Amino acid sequence: MSIRQHLQALSAAGKTALIPFITAGDPDLSTTAKLLPALSAAGADLIEVGVPFSDPMADGPVIQQASERALAQGTNLQGILEMIGQLRQTGFQTPLILFTYYNPIYRLGLEAFTAQAKAAGVNAVLVVDLPPEQASDYLLALKQAEIETVFLVSPTTPAARIEIINQASTGCIYYVSRASVTGARQEMAVGLKQELQNLQARVAQPVIVGFGISTAEHVHSLAGQAAGLVVGSALVKRISDSHDPDTAIQIASDYIQELKAALEAR
Repeated sequence: MSIRQHLQALSAAGKTALIPFITAGDPDLSTTAKLLPALSAAGADLIEVGVPFSDPMADGPVIQQASERALAQGTNLQGILEMIGQLRQTGFQTPLILFTYYNPIYRLGLEAFTAQAKAAGVNAVLVVDLPPEQASDYLLALKQAEIETVFLVSPTTPAARIEIINQASTGCIYYVSRASVTGARQEMAVGLKQELQNLQARVAQPVIVGFGISTAEHVHSLAGQAAGLVVGSALVKRISDSHDPDTAIQIASDYIQELKAALEAR
């Protein structure tokens, strides 16, 4: 099932998708391979897999540091795709969105990337720093590989550009809840629910929302307000604060279970 179909099916059932984000290779790829099914078992409906990059301009310090640790371990895009492919061969079916900057794709080569991503079982790709207006080759390559695209909309995106993003996105649209970098927040952005309503009235794609969502109270208050909720920095920090991989997996699983319970509470 595609990302779009999965989100639409959940919405039709009155459910909001819980979407954890992790940085692949932090603390190492073997732990990531164990963490993905653990998050799925804990209640993740989709998972964003972050590709570490040396200049992650959209990310706050928590994810920046996770990228640095992953890169120090030798993590790269090709290794991540190989890990995902091996995991798919074990029967792992949770839809995955690859979250990356364009440079790793450029270095691997667009043709090689799409072929390897398709073979690995990547469902969708979000390239943070690739504007849809400049993405014609990328859009064509992913369409031919039957991989969905995800683009970002922010609170400052003009109406005309939202339509361009709507046309370019085939999986979903990711709404950035704040005009800032990633990072856990104590309070949600003022007016977020109204912004989500306004956006969803203008686009055909499911809308997921992230940047700042970190607590059970956040996900409970946003239940039903978007197709999916992305939790990133707060999860990545819990993983990085753990003393060993097994503890990290357990702590991450407990956290996702807590959020899932809050999301489904009525």
